[in-house]
Amino acid sequence: MASSLTKDSASPGTPGSEKTFFGHPRGLATLFMTEMWERFSYYGMRALLPLYLVAPGGMGLNAGTATAIYSVYLSLVYLLTMPGGWFGDRVLGPRKTVAVAGAVIMLGHLTLALPSAATFYAGLGLVALGSGLLKANISTMVGQLYDGPDDPRRDGGFTIFYMGINLGAFFSPLIIGTVGESVNWHLGFALAAVGMGLGVLQFLLGSRHLAAHSSVVPKPLSAAEKSSTLRKAALWAGVAVVAYAVVGLSGNYTLNWVLVPLTLLGVIIPVLVLVRIKRDRDLDQAEQSKMSAYIWFFVAAAVFWMIYDQGGSTLAIFADSSAENSVLGWEFPVSWYQSVNPVLIMALAPVFAWFWLALNRRGKEPSTIVKFGSGLVLVGASFFLFLAPLSIAEGGHKAAAAWLVAIYFTQTVGELLLSPVGLSVTTKMAPVKYASQMMGVWF
Repeated sequence: MASSLTKDSASPGTPGSEKTFFGHPRGLATLFMTEMWERFSYYGMRALLPLYLVAPGGMGLNAGTATAIYSVYLSLVYLLTMPGGWFGDRVLGPRKTVAVAGAVIMLGHLTLALPSAATFYAGLGLVALGSGLLKANISTMVGQLYDGPDDPRRDGGFTIFYMGINLGAFFSPLIIGTVGESVNWHLGFALAAVGMGLGVLQFLLGSRHLAAHSSVVPKPLSAAEKSSTLRKAALWAGVAVVAYAVVGLSGNYTLNWVLVPLTLLGVIIPVLVLVRIKRDRDLDQAEQSKMSAYIWFFVAAAVFWMIYDQGGSTLAIFADSSAENSVLGWEFPVSWYQSVNPVLIMALAPVFAWFWLALNRRGKEPSTIVKFGSGLVLVGASFFLFLAPLSIAEGGHKAAAAWLVAIYFTQTVGELLLSPVGLSVTTKMAPVKYASQMMGVWF
């Protein structure tokens, strides 16, 4: 891995051979800031969501129902990265897709800011749709800034990009969470819209520094494919509307009618996408070999995030009801726990980047497989730690905040072993024509 603090571009004539951003292409600064503001809006809203769902002044739901709704929302965010990646690859190209996505996210947050339960779920849907469109395509554009998969600056660039994600994630619970919990829930959601608006503005102003081919549609739909896609989309949308109307009108609707299909889709869709890519006869032998290897990384990542994302729901709701949310007698909002992970990442990511580089120079850097395996072990260990505060709470006492911080710390170290490396591996192994769709599969 190259150092992220080199002064000049590695290869004159490649993207970034002019003025650089910590030794990386200037376009990285544009994508860094765009992602930072998008994550500011996303994590601020996410920190409020489970608390708003259970609060008497919010939706007033029980913990089980709130966790289910949170899970549905999070599932949609990640499932929609696959059609989002397809949309970037086949319809608009990554750059235009990200601009559209930012506008949709901002509209979603504004809808959440309306004091109406009727529009609340529509707002969640819009944020999920916009996030799905944005996530795969903006990461693809980071990879496009570099001179192929062997550019020595590539992994360092993704580490810096990852810092932007966590910078936004750190400040958002402190600002949006505090305003939402202490002043007004809907004002907090409105601040998330402001953050996304700043991200869209910054992206439009700085887009001239992005790689030229970020505006290119890698594999545009033919007229026949467009017609077929619209027909199929309309058919499946019609089937869903009719099916849920029948269930709702018959009085049999429960959240399981959403959770079970999403669970099945979460398994079936990625498998179908990977199988379709593997069966593409246009891929050469090297691309096919990379795809076969990538499947194992995908499985490991899915297991990791399945456990890790309990931190935003299970741990948050536990903290709200059963933790002593104070330090030396000073109480803080529950949403502030969501800032622990990003601040630890910002502190530890440069250490990890330096450590991998130092080991690489000595020929001792662990393989990607070892990093992934270590990340899985740590995220599992974090929930063994959770047994301690659970036992304390069952004894009728409040668990100390330090227990929750220890859990987040263990998960963060695991994340740093797996996530930045996974992003980089995905852009390296993805066939060019499926770049954004493969990033969607990763998410």
